[in-house]
Amino acid sequence: MALLELNNVHAYYGNIHALKGISLQVDEGEIVTLIGGNGAGKTTTLRTISGLLKPREGNIILAGEDIIAYKPNELVAKGIAMVPEGRGVFAKLSVADNLEMGAFTRNDKAGILQDLEYVYNLFPRLYERRTQLAGTMSGGEQQMLATARALMARPKVLLMDEPSMGLAPVLVDTIFDTIQEINNEGTTILLVEQNAHVALQIADRGYVLQTGEIVLSGDAQTLQKDETVQKAYLGME
Repeated sequence: MALLELNNVHAYYGNIHALKGISLQVDEGEIVTLIGGNGAGKTTTLRTISGLLKPREGNIILAGEDIIAYKPNELVAKGIAMVPEGRGVFAKLSVADNLEMGAFTRNDKAGILQDLEYVYNLFPRLYERRTQLAGTMSGGEQQMLATARALMARPKVLLMDEPSMGLAPVLVDTIFDTIQEINNEGTTILLVEQNAHVALQIADRGYVLQTGEIVLSGDAQTLQKDETVQKAYLGME
């Protein structure tokens, strides 16, 4: 059964038709990836799911409930958390304060402390830097913080937008290992990633977007073998 489902979603930036009838589903426990070129609609899809952009048509269903009418902060409480492109950490707040902000919709103090221990174990570097201002950290550390902050909301679905962008190759491996670990712990993930090769290696299924439309979908292994995907996104001739 789908935990998250988009049905014929149309979204616009002004008069620009950005999403043209997107339909997809993410089952509980999966990693699903969206791949495509710049301007394909990948980030727009995540922004629409998270309530930052309201669709003009279609439905977005989370755990059986249509969530289109909810505001972004209400969607966090419902179980949607996003790790935005470019990390979006609160630069003038400490690491610890950023993590506290991630739990702003919650009032279960014991659970928050438990999750704080979890993310510090997941990212030991954050514990070491917990009093440091987030804006003074490296790109890789900020990516860890943005991911940990989202996890503090205890999401049903974690949306991740380009987690490897701007990171050194060794850090990319670390981030993707962590994404798999988070998934293995039970968090469902919808992943947008420029590195289609790595994304398809860790994903269960994928969707290929072009100019706001889904043109191909399937399990990750099948997509990796698809000639069109290989030429367009995996750098293979």
